[in-house]
Amino acid sequence: MLFKKRGTFTEEDARKVIEIVSERPDEREIIVMAERVTDEAKRRLWDYARGVQLMADMTGEDRSVKVEILEGYVSEHVKGVDLDEL
Repeated sequence: MLFKKRGTFTEEDARKVIEIVSERPDEREIIVMAERVTDEAKRRLWDYARGVQLMADMTGEDRSVKVEILEGYVSEHVKGVDLDEL
């Protein structure tokens, strides 16, 4: 699932993304496209991905979430969830 944010993607934005992705257990990828991403936001997303993997290991599920962070440019032509509109 792709999330776009003009400006700085903060820890609060990461919380929103995690909340949305948590409601969809079949989601396998989080892609964040922003002009700038804070270290706290990156850490929160990576911690979520690690947490999903740990819980899957404990329950015997085959589930993981891949996190990709695209920093520097936000395209208007790419379809995704615009965090500025939430």
